[in-house]
Amino acid sequence: MTEPVLFQIEGAVATVTINRPDQRNALDAAAKALLLERLQQAASADAIRAVVLTGAGAGFCAGQDLGEHAQALAADPATALDTVDKDYGPIVTLLATMPKPVVAAVNGTCVGAGLGLALACDLRVISAAAKFGTAFTGIGLTFDSGLSVSLVRAVGQARAAQLMLLGSVFTADEAVGWGISGIIADPAKTLSAAVELAEVLATGPTRAFAETKALLNAAPTSTLAEALAAESAAQHRLGVTNDHLNAVTAFLRKEKPTFTGS
Repeated sequence: MTEPVLFQIEGAVATVTINRPDQRNALDAAAKALLLERLQQAASADAIRAVVLTGAGAGFCAGQDLGEHAQALAADPATALDTVDKDYGPIVTLLATMPKPVVAAVNGTCVGAGLGLALACDLRVISAAAKFGTAFTGIGLTFDSGLSVSLVRAVGQARAAQLMLLGSVFTADEAVGWGISGIIADPAKTLSAAVELAEVLATGPTRAFAETKALLNAAPTSTLAEALAAESAAQHRLGVTNDHLNAVTAFLRKEKPTFTGS
């Protein structure tokens, strides 16, 4: 059987591909479990310095597999949404917090929890043909996959309320205009553009990227005093890294720095 999530490493970049194209990469139990496993593998390998998340075929991710969800409801409605804590929470947390940059190659349909996955990534390269939506209220549910935070951060509370309450579908151009991404690609080149971006990031100061992600994640709930303290601690940790020391020397010599992630 074809695995529901593919994993490929080229150089210092790992590409994780949700591989259920006939279902627009909707996530069933097997896909969710393997997606978390592959992301953990990418996060823990020091040789991997950037990650690309994408979907096979014409879709990025259509969120939860509703056929499986219907079976769970039939078995026990009280436990049918346990997957939110068991699967989606850990996956989104790992994308947002792994100590290396993650680029979403949004190659097509991106709705529901799929939108949550895309917004949990650090950067997004979006196919010009991609379509987005929240989808949750259309089936009588509300936010999950961190969207109550990530969507509001990306587009603002008023726009997020409109998208969630009305279930509006929106385009790649609208996504960029509203702040979800700054990069639109030709549909045939979305993945290659995302990989090229990840390759650039993989040559950068990986530990500085990790500290930057942590500060950005903490920013919405931090006071100024807390932010200043966290920045100071991060700078002290980075100040003794090889990447920082070597980059300062290269700057003074008017040379381009080489970062090793150490």
